[in-house]
Amino acid sequence: MKELCRPLTARDEELQAEDPERLAYEKRIEALRGEEYPMLKGSTYLDHAGTTLPCKSLLTSFSNDILSNLYGNPHSTGSPSSQLSSQRIDHVRLCVLRLFNADPAAFDVVFVANATAGIKLVAEALANARDHNGRQGFWFGYHRDAHTSLVGARELAEQGNRCFGGDSEVETWIDVMEEGNGKTSLFAYPAQSNMNGRRLPSDWCGRLRRANKQGRTAYSLLDAAAFVSTSPLDLSDVANAPDFTVLSFYKMFGFPDLGALIVRKEAAHIFRRRRYFGGGTVEVVACMGEQWHFRKDDPLHEALEDGTLPIHSIIALDSAITVHERLFGNFQHISAHTTFLTRLLYQKMKDTRHGNGRSIYEIYEDSALYPQRWDRGPVIAFNFRDSRGQWVSNHEVQKLAIVKNIHLRTGNLCNPGGISDALQIAPEALKDNYVAGLRCGNERDVLGGKPTGVIRVSLGAMSTLSDVHNFLNFVDEFFVDKNPMPTTMPLSPFGSYKCTIGSLTVYPIKSCGGWRVPVYIPWGIRSEGLTWDREWCLIHQGTRCALSQKKYPRMALFKPSFDFSAAQLRVRWTGAQDAVGVPPELSIPLALDPAFFCNSIALPNDTDCQTNVCGDMIQPLTYASNTITTFFSAHLQVPVYLARFPSSTNPSSSQHTRFVKAKAPLSFQSQYPVKSPSPITSIPGAFPTPPPSPPPPRRLLLANESPLLIIFLSSLDALNTAIRANGGEEVSADAFRANIVLDDLYAPHSHLLPQPPLSELPLSLPGTPASPEDFLSHLVISRSPSSSDLSLFASRPLSSNVSLSLLAPCRRCQMVCIDQDTGERRQEPFSTLAKTRRWGGGVWFGVHAALNERERESQRLGTEGNRLESGGEKGEAQARDAEAMVRVGDLVEGR
Repeated sequence: MKELCRPLTARDEELQAEDPERLAYEKRIEALRGEEYPMLKGSTYLDHAGTTLPCKSLLTSFSNDILSNLYGNPHSTGSPSSQLSSQRIDHVRLCVLRLFNADPAAFDVVFVANATAGIKLVAEALANARDHNGRQGFWFGYHRDAHTSLVGARELAEQGNRCFGGDSEVETWIDVMEEGNGKTSLFAYPAQSNMNGRRLPSDWCGRLRRANKQGRTAYSLLDAAAFVSTSPLDLSDVANAPDFTVLSFYKMFGFPDLGALIVRKEAAHIFRRRRYFGGGTVEVVACMGEQWHFRKDDPLHEALEDGTLPIHSIIALDSAITVHERLFGNFQHISAHTTFLTRLLYQKMKDTRHGNGRSIYEIYEDSALYPQRWDRGPVIAFNFRDSRGQWVSNHEVQKLAIVKNIHLRTGNLCNPGGISDALQIAPEALKDNYVAGLRCGNERDVLGGKPTGVIRVSLGAMSTLSDVHNFLNFVDEFFVDKNPMPTTMPLSPFGSYKCTIGSLTVYPIKSCGGWRVPVYIPWGIRSEGLTWDREWCLIHQGTRCALSQKKYPRMALFKPSFDFSAAQLRVRWTGAQDAVGVPPELSIPLALDPAFFCNSIALPNDTDCQTNVCGDMIQPLTYASNTITTFFSAHLQVPVYLARFPSSTNPSSSQHTRFVKAKAPLSFQSQYPVKSPSPITSIPGAFPTPPPSPPPPRRLLLANESPLLIIFLSSLDALNTAIRANGGEEVSADAFRANIVLDDLYAPHSHLLPQPPLSELPLSLPGTPASPEDFLSHLVISRSPSSSDLSLFASRPLSSNVSLSLLAPCRRCQMVCIDQDTGERRQEPFSTLAKTRRWGGGVWFGVHAALNERERESQRLGTEGNRLESGGEKGEAQARDAEAMVRVGDLVEGR
């Protein structure tokens, strides 16, 4: 991705003129990025609140240290290598205290896995503590902006808990101290919100300590993980410092993956009742006859660091602190730099408008603080609104960001209280969202007319103005509607639309390459889709999830073909031959012989193991052949099994049934209402006709949402015209992995609405540009006059007409950007689709389809008829052959 850095505007120069020191610092950071952060080439990284990035010098310094010195286990006290490890660990512990201006006489550092592990250590210790009245446990109070890891401590607080809804509630509680009175209490809050960067008052810990009265003990726990990533933490004022401070070093330096719990020694006594002990934390342990032990008491960290310390991670921390200071100076410099960038970004976001004057950003901030005073970290949380004021899907934002190689975060950000407050989601509504399918990380990002999460961008020490401008240009390209049009824009629906089948493609193995059906072969369409389409899949040996190109783009390099004379599915690997001793081609029998499958492949009772396919749990048949397993695993370089999910001969079997998910979004249904079938009139005087029972759900094999996917070449032509106008490279139909590609019967495409220039297209407005799939509700396929019955399938009945129902438009993701010949990612066609085919919270191209109800009923009646006439296995075989047939060149009429 080329850098999208644009020239500085007058406003940019004005901001820089206010602080020339910042401009000089910015230029220095820009200069060192190429050498120290090669992983940033072509990328815009805006997720420093998740983790910042390690520099090259840090990794080199650590590697040289490990290669030059022999470090042993610190518990092996007699060896020189053990002593060297102990010395370095003591040195790093002191460096950490000095980094935060913490006096070693007043504080101790306990190394933990991360900030969450430190929180858990404190909460578990207090759960075993007793107050002055002998009551066990503690009362827990936490601020609304707390990270999920802080909130989770409430489950250990047997004396009760409370979520403070805002700063004023905390202030009142500290002054009055009614709740938790007489109990051991813990108050926890973040120094900086990981959601929106808001800084919380730093004096609460000292005020809480001074408010303690006789018979009441309240401790403070500060989550500093988000704060210390770009700002200096000063613990020099012992009287006002937190009792416990947790943080993660990877947020500060990118590496190592290590955390710390900094304990104020006056509060260390809470750990005396900690029950668990591990290696290195006890002096003597009795096991035989009697069971007792004596713990280590001093220093504190030796009593809390269970087992062998992560020696190499702690040594890496030494390099991290040293190199970071050499590159960036102190954290005051980093804080000033990131504040400068964030203020610039914030102001640009506030000033951005659609062409009709509507604001595009909904920024979540404390209105009582901003913009009167700037007291925030380099984090901005927001959502997009389109030119009509409607919410833009965060999932679609994430897809486009991936295409443009922009790294940001969307969702609830592990900040449940902050998200609920910002989005005004009450607990009842949150529960309704969960029932409606909301899960962490899924696509349900707008429910009940409200977003369920936010977008977050965050800056770090190595961020520069180019990152700010790249993000702003990204928003300007895809989300700023410069020429909004009326929402009541008239649309002209198609009448009768005539075309032909241009190609048929079967994808035997889910997410692998396709096989184009030769023009001379009529091909079967069943209720589950084209014959043999997506009947196989690759399953990860560890997660038991079906793989897809979205995560494993090299799957496109497996090219299948059918050898009907040998009854084989042949798969050829077209990528680099990196797998030594593994042939480039494999043959798989088409027959469903039970001998091909297994009950155990390094897994117990494998045929009963469930597999996750697009959220559905199924029980496919796993191939027993090590040759098959090795072929796919070695070439893909991922441990997988090949599994088969054949068309079920028993539709009532839930173990082998998936159902169609494709459904038109409400905005699409209101814009393009589907034609309703004519009502059936009843005989006069008859009893009232009961409402018709809903048709049985359509069955599905391994396709994502529907049995068939159809695209129109006229739509593809219009898309490629827009891509070329934007300077891009046009794409083929293969990018969309459609089963049926429909070609126009007449040219030119006079039936299409006039296409305005790409630069004039409004964003997020249905019907621009118009495509056949936007208006048609069904297709009827009839035999081409030139069709010949001479083929491999000539013994099967060829239907005179095949009717398909168009179910819903196909919502696209960045997977269409994977080149099906090379497995490489590119920006098109999703980049242009997002500008021309985005509405209703999605980007749409193509249409989901299935045999219509009459066709399905005909197949069902044919099946039952064959059973009645022939009975037994012969009737079952004939039933499986009673399928509709289509071929390339057949005529298609849509309405």
